[in-house]
Amino acid sequence: MHPSAEHPEAASPRTAIRRVLVIVGHPRAPSFNASLGEAYAEGARAAGMEVRLLNLARLHFDPDVRTPSPLAQPLEPDLEEARASIAWADHLAIVFPSWWGIGPARLHGFLDRVLLPGFAFGEHEGRYEGLLTGRSAHLITTIDMPPWVYRLIYRSPGTGAMRRSILGFCGIETLQSLALGPVKDADAATRANWLETARRLGYSLQHGGRSRAGMVRTRTWAWLQALRLQFYPMTWMAYTIGALAAAPGGLARWTYWIGYLYLFFLEAATVFANDVFDYPSDRRNRHYGPFNGGSRVLIARRLSMPALRRGIVLFLVAALACAGLLLDAGARGPSVAAMAAMLVLALGYTAPPLRLCWRGLGEIDVGLTHSLGVMLCGYLLQDGAWRDAFPWLASLPLFLAILPSIMLAGFPDLEADRAAGKRTLAVRLGHRGILRLALLPTVLAPAAAWLVKDAPALRGCYDGLLPFALAHAALLCALLWRKRPPGRIDGLLICALTSILWYVAVPLWHLSG
Repeated sequence: MHPSAEHPEAASPRTAIRRVLVIVGHPRAPSFNASLGEAYAEGARAAGMEVRLLNLARLHFDPDVRTPSPLAQPLEPDLEEARASIAWADHLAIVFPSWWGIGPARLHGFLDRVLLPGFAFGEHEGRYEGLLTGRSAHLITTIDMPPWVYRLIYRSPGTGAMRRSILGFCGIETLQSLALGPVKDADAATRANWLETARRLGYSLQHGGRSRAGMVRTRTWAWLQALRLQFYPMTWMAYTIGALAAAPGGLARWTYWIGYLYLFFLEAATVFANDVFDYPSDRRNRHYGPFNGGSRVLIARRLSMPALRRGIVLFLVAALACAGLLLDAGARGPSVAAMAAMLVLALGYTAPPLRLCWRGLGEIDVGLTHSLGVMLCGYLLQDGAWRDAFPWLASLPLFLAILPSIMLAGFPDLEADRAAGKRTLAVRLGHRGILRLALLPTVLAPAAAWLVKDAPALRGCYDGLLPFALAHAALLCALLWRKRPPGRIDGLLICALTSILWYVAVPLWHLSG
């Protein structure tokens, strides 16, 4: 295991580039592609890198896979050395001509033979996972057309396929692609300029090998992944239900939006904290998915542990600034108490000293904060009274509807959580037990809606809910009753998560009408 797996604070978002392998994919030697590869290697050495140069024209190997499984075909000595060099490298530079848009057969034969299962990628439960993560790449291709034609009309077929279908599939991140052309009639001065461009690209490894725009795009996407924005709409809808119920004549918009920003920043700090404090479990998790196992930005080293910690502090400061604005605008004691309770319970989900999800209380915590907590904040910030029945009654069915999805999120995480020492409900009850327990709130949520829907305080906000909620609950119960082996349950999680929508969409429809 890489040392940064145990001590992620020592890891950068991506492995620092020190060792570079330059692969020249032209089938003839000498060639202009070989000169480009040498120029790139020269620039990389000048940047302080240790460089190996691999010219496929000089290797002896069969480019065809002759056996049903490529693993059954022994690697020639040159391919053994090539594979060892790929494993050695932090960064690959692949130089090739874009013949017929995709490149030479020899290059693709080399990749067929070398990028084998168990080395370059793995398969688990029908899902493929790249095994060469932490590495990066530069692509240089020569073309016989203007680069803008290659990019805009032909959509960069060679570098695009290499970036997505080959390197990306194996977990290697392409930092930059360079298309040089047209080559056929290029004069000596133009070719010399291209060699200098390749040399500069190699030298750019000194600063990480990215263009400025590429650095911004990559970092922005990593932070968006870390935010896990798919979970925020539910919070907004429940908060808005409380606000509309307290202000039927019209919202105090300044207070409404600042209050929501407080919750947004607090939720962002919480999901970052979950990645930080759940790292011992997340790094062991083989069954992670879009709804469980964290954002994976630490595991994939797209962001570092110090960066996420700074993100927690930044968003907490922003949340507290919003709280200060609300206090300055005259927020009263009950709303301040509700916001303070949300701060403690949200961060306490994974952060010490509470670490509620490690003690089997995480499901209750998430259910309360995302139902009563946010609804009460919206209600009180619009000058509703905490003694009023609305937020307490309206949040009860929503609380019960949230519980099945939170319980089920522990199902695929069970093995990793147990190994990390977490005592979630799923760990305590086992796979079958958590499926059966999730049946209880699934049935109770529509029952609670039926019991409270005619209460005068709710003003009919649950009218029309039951036909949808009962049908969805019946489907979810049927799915829960089926035996399921350990592993991912994305379909079941989607069914549980979408069942929550009825308990926020219907009240929101009535209150905003």
